Amino acid sequence: MSVLDNWQDWKNFLGDRLNQAQHEGMQGGVVSDLAYQVGDYLANQVEPKNEQEKVLADLWSVASTEEQHAIASMMVKLVKNDGTR
Repeated sequence: MSVLDNWQDWKNFLGDRLNQAQHEGMQGGVVSDLAYQVGDYLANQVEPKNEQEKVLADLWSVASTEEQHAIASMMVKLVKNDGTR
């Protein structure tokens, strides 16, 4: 089973990676830039596996680059405390 199959698993996965990056000293701006890159990769290379991911993919597809950065930043905020560690 992939972490992409279940929205809560996906949020936990992202939260864990965020916690790990912050623990290793990665700054917020770098985290947001990485979130944007991950979002862009997922939007262009990975088929959404659940309804929430489909909504995000649809939003990403119509968003400007600035709006995509905002979506990525909001995802970081959403998962900030969702990690399982």
